[in-house]
Amino acid sequence: MTSTDFPKPTLIPVNGVELEVFEAGRENAGRPIVLCHGWPDHAFTWRHQMPALAAAGYHVIAPNQRGYGNSSRPAEVTDYDIEHLSGDLVALLDHYGYRDATFIGHDWGAFVVWGLTLLHPTRVNKVINLSLPYQERGEKPWIELMEDMLGGDFYFVHFNRQPGIADAVFEDNTAQFLRNLYRKNQPPPEPQPGMALINLARAQTPLGEPIMSDSELAVLVSAFETSGFTGGINWYRNLDRNWRLLADVDSIIHQPALMIYGHRDPVARSENLAEFVPNVEVVCLDCGHWIQQEEPEETNQAILKWLDNRDDA
Repeated sequence: MTSTDFPKPTLIPVNGVELEVFEAGRENAGRPIVLCHGWPDHAFTWRHQMPALAAAGYHVIAPNQRGYGNSSRPAEVTDYDIEHLSGDLVALLDHYGYRDATFIGHDWGAFVVWGLTLLHPTRVNKVINLSLPYQERGEKPWIELMEDMLGGDFYFVHFNRQPGIADAVFEDNTAQFLRNLYRKNQPPPEPQPGMALINLARAQTPLGEPIMSDSELAVLVSAFETSGFTGGINWYRNLDRNWRLLADVDSIIHQPALMIYGHRDPVARSENLAEFVPNVEVVCLDCGHWIQQEEPEETNQAILKWLDNRDDA
């Protein structure tokens, strides 16, 4: 699926906002799969998965979540916490009349899917997450923990402690930042002072190889030139709030789950995933962070094989 034949979106009112939603396989009503993108991304990230899932008999629903694309971008930072983000997805199911669905998330979308499953377990029947494993809720809030371990220039910490700084740099260098970010087979980064993503946004020369064609990249550039980056970065600014909001929920994911890692993804794998996700199967593909775009066929095969086995069970 190319940028020209990606589905046309619909704006759907949910949970006090509007989401820009892309669909495939509407004829498969009753078998919903909801695809949740990460940062800084777009529903377009699922362009390789949507036709394959529709062909396999699923009603595929891919929203631009709040803060992204032409979806609503509320002004309040706290409007991007896990209660709001998961509430949007619950309301999306209500819109279609679905009691539950299979959810697939990548990167921040995986965090939202894990959180949705904890907060609204009856609305999720299966979980498939890429890159980001379940994040254990320890004794210290996540941003505080990262600041202690990784310092103030680590991008999660920087987004929280210096609000607005990175947002402005990314918006001043939108096309260059996204071009430099969506790469594969980069050499190991050289240690350097400052905030790595700001340095990346200002870098004149990209490293490694592009994972998108120019026309595909243009879809993202156009979207972020319209939306800016603050809405998506506000997801990061709620991490400690999310830590508090998840304090009293059952911390175990009881649903069947598939975890797909990229072998060269810098995101750390979980050493104790099965403690919190006991019904998990793990697959590792030979790629970096942008798993479903770097290895689309292998990703589709892993997802469809796992779903077939669940449906046959």
